[in-house]
Amino acid sequence: MVTFVPSRTGPLADVPSFDRAIGGAESNVACTLARAGHATRWVSRVGADGFGDHLVDTIAAAGVDVGAVQRDPHRPTGVYFRTAQERATTLDRRAGRAEVVYYRKGSAASALSPALVRRRDVWAGRVLHLTGITGALSATCQALMTRLTHREPGRPLVSFDVNHRPALWRDADPWRLADLARGCDLVFVGEDEAQAAWGLPDADAVRAALPEPAVLVVKQGAAGATVFVAQQSRLPVELAGLGSAHGPEGAARPHTAAGGGVRLHVPAPAVDVVAHVGAGDAFAAGFLSATLRGLPLRDRMRHGHLLAAAALTVPDDLAVPPPRARCDALAALDDEAWAGLRLGPGWTRAAAAGVPG
Repeated sequence: MVTFVPSRTGPLADVPSFDRAIGGAESNVACTLARAGHATRWVSRVGADGFGDHLVDTIAAAGVDVGAVQRDPHRPTGVYFRTAQERATTLDRRAGRAEVVYYRKGSAASALSPALVRRRDVWAGRVLHLTGITGALSATCQALMTRLTHREPGRPLVSFDVNHRPALWRDADPWRLADLARGCDLVFVGEDEAQAAWGLPDADAVRAALPEPAVLVVKQGAAGATVFVAQQSRLPVELAGLGSAHGPEGAARPHTAAGGGVRLHVPAPAVDVVAHVGAGDAFAAGFLSATLRGLPLRDRMRHGHLLAAAALTVPDDLAVPPPRARCDALAALDDEAWAGLRLGPGWTRAAAAGVPG
C-alpha cells in the first residue's frame, strides 16, 4: 500500500497534511533484507496507477526483485492513513490513542488468489515470508494463504508473521490466523496480539496453542522475545542445528521446553523510541537474515532486536539497517554488555560511519 504519514502527532481529524511513503509488512521485510545484503523478491499485485508506480519503483530502489509484481488495470492500489502511534500497544489502541484507516477494499492486492500466483515465483528462494495481513484482505487472499501454508514436499522454509490487525478482522474469526501459523516452519507473533486475537496470556500459552511450527518467536516489546525450538528431528533442514546452537560461553542458555525442544528468552536492548511503526517487520527481517547466515539461536534473536531498534529510532516504516559487521559485533556482546546497551536516534548512521561506542 501507499502510506500517508501525518505531518504532526494527534488525531487524524486534526492532521492538516500527510507525507507519502510506502507500507506493507511483506515489502518492509523484503526491503530490509535487501538492504542487509540478501537477494529478495516481492510478489504482489498493485494498480496500474501512479501509486502503483511509486510502490514498485521505491521497492525496486531498495534492491528488491519486483519482476513478479502484477499490475491490475481494473483495481486501484491500496492506501492507508495512520497516526504516529499506529503500532502502539494493545492498551493504547483500546484507549483510542492510535488510528489507522485503510482504503483497500476492492484493491489490486485484495484480488490475489491461488490462480494468480505462480509456484515458481514463491518457491524460488530459500525462505517464503508471509503475514496474516494478506489472509484478511479477501476470500481469495485467504485461499492463497491456505495454499501457501500447506505442508508439502519441496517447498522452501515458510516464515509467517501473525501481524494481527483488529481493523481487518472485525467480521472474521482471528483464530484463522492460528490455523495458518500451524502450517508454517517459523512463526513470529507479539505477546500483546496473541492476547488480543486469541486471549492467550503469555508466551508459554502461545506455544501450547501453536505446537506445530518448528520455531516460534513470541515478541514481548521492551522486555525482549522468547523463542521456542522443536526437537531436532522435527526441524527443517534450513533450521537444523538450532536445538544445540547455544552461542558463546557465558551466553544465556536455552532451557528444555514442555514437550521437548528448547525455550530461550533474549532481552531487548534499551531503545529511545521515535515511532513503533515497522519494528515487528524489522525484527522478522533481522531474525531471517541471521537464519540465512546460519548464526546461533541467540544471535538470531539479537539481530532481530537490533533491526527492530533501527526501525524504532526513525519516524518511517523503513529504516536502513546498520552494517552487518556492526550488527555482528553487537550481537556477540556478553550478556552484561548487551544488558547495558542503549540505542537512540542516529545510532544506525553512527554505526555506518564507523563511530565507536
